[in-house]
Amino acid sequence: MGDMELLLPGEADVLVRGLRSLQLRDVGSRGWNQQHENLEKLNMQAILDATAGQGEPIQELLVTHGKIPTLVEELIAVEMWKQKVFPVLCKLEDFKPQNTFPIYMVLHHEASIINLLETVFFHKEACESAEDTVLDLVDYCHRKLTLLVAQGGRGAPPEEESQHSTPMQELQKQAELMEFEIALKALSVLRYITDCVDSLSLSTLSRMLSTHNLPCLLVELLEHSPWSRQEGGKLQQFESGRWQTVTPSEQQKLSKLDGQVWIALYNLLLSPEARARYCLTSFAKGQLLKLRAFLTDTLLDQLPSLADLQAFLAHLALTEAQPPKKDLVLEQIPEIWERLERENKGKWQAIAKHQLRQVFSPSEQDLRLQAHRWSKIYRLDVLEAVAPERPRCASCNAEASKRCSRCQNEWYCCRECQVKHWEMHGKACVLAAQGDRAK
Repeated sequence: MGDMELLLPGEADVLVRGLRSLQLRDVGSRGWNQQHENLEKLNMQAILDATAGQGEPIQELLVTHGKIPTLVEELIAVEMWKQKVFPVLCKLEDFKPQNTFPIYMVLHHEASIINLLETVFFHKEACESAEDTVLDLVDYCHRKLTLLVAQGGRGAPPEEESQHSTPMQELQKQAELMEFEIALKALSVLRYITDCVDSLSLSTLSRMLSTHNLPCLLVELLEHSPWSRQEGGKLQQFESGRWQTVTPSEQQKLSKLDGQVWIALYNLLLSPEARARYCLTSFAKGQLLKLRAFLTDTLLDQLPSLADLQAFLAHLALTEAQPPKKDLVLEQIPEIWERLERENKGKWQAIAKHQLRQVFSPSEQDLRLQAHRWSKIYRLDVLEAVAPERPRCASCNAEASKRCSRCQNEWYCCRECQVKHWEMHGKACVLAAQGDRAK
């Protein structure tokens, strides 16, 4: 592994071997929390290894032990929990959480898994080892990208924190921002899947090109560009978990997310396997020809391979549209979402009530122990190595150089911001400090 290790090689092997699919009823339980902690360790170690550029043993272990399908199932399970159980839980009369940390951990679980998949799917072996669950992953990515397009020009929710927000209102804001970031990770995962288009099954290709018409969805993403916005007359782009102002000299530079869309389009439109399967109807032709306006000389200088796409579009403009195909095709369909929904149909309220009693009403002692466990995972040296940039102030989001002296977790740019933020940070800080003393 890399120079900085969160896990020893033997530990990583044990954690990967132990990954398993869990029931929706078990979400938030002790066993579920243990697996979440293990996944977070694997996720952080995978990022450290990828950053160091010295091989990626986590990806190799996941492929060797056949655990990519397990990750996909866990990803879809927590997505279903968020859609089916969490809304019911919030409406229960007895749901008055004093601390939202356990719920945040469940919401964060989806982000941890999609981040790990994004890291390991850079290698084609990971995509190939997903086997039939790649169909489920394609559907998952389609759902997330559809939500991105539906947001239009709104982009990510605002990052500002209100001093008068309740814990649940603050949690909702965090969940909305997290959902936006998850969708952007799903875009990267989808792009890596398209890199394997020559080895995907016919069912997967049909799902991507016919059922979901992903090329047209990607065109809409380029049009709306939800990761870019104008704020105060300045161009901002969403990177590294926050909105960043783009200097005038950098505005012509291709962003990472725009690049992912262009590469996915290139793979889906120009690979022989995909071209043979994609029906260029009049609607598809009209959508794809919109790309010509984006293919500027500046873009072609940064991605020269798009010259082939430009030539394809020039030819497409001169050809007749194809009628929709009516061939009878026998193909596989994704089964994880449908199976989970079938197994838990009519049980959503029972699951919510069970989890309210057993999971989301922890004692102060339980919270202190959990805070202690997380403090061991989120070591400061590891967090600083994983962070893509300098830490930001928890209050005003400016670049920060001072750290909370008690818990060592939050960063601030000045004493005034720390005092202002204490009302929100205080309880978590005290719990973390108590957890350290409980060692």
